[in-house]
Amino acid sequence: MATDITIADDMWDGDEQAVVTNWFASDGAAVTKDMLLAEIMVAKIQYEVRAPADGPLTIISKVDDIVSKGDVIGRIG
Repeated sequence: MATDITIADDMWDGDEQAVVTNWFASDGAAVTKDMLLAEIMVAKIQYEVRAPADGPLTIISKVDDIVSKGDVIGRIG
């Protein structure tokens, strides 16, 4: 069963959108729970996105994509 990688609703204050600035694992890579997967930027502040589970990574949102709270940016499994 796949696990979505979502932008948490409480990651930052306000309704601003974020930009995916970096992926530390490539599409299809095996990742482990709590591994640092990506960074997103909101108002010049970087936030880390960590793996919620173990398994192969599928990247949905590419670098420079604009995302909002609740968006699925990747999937594991």
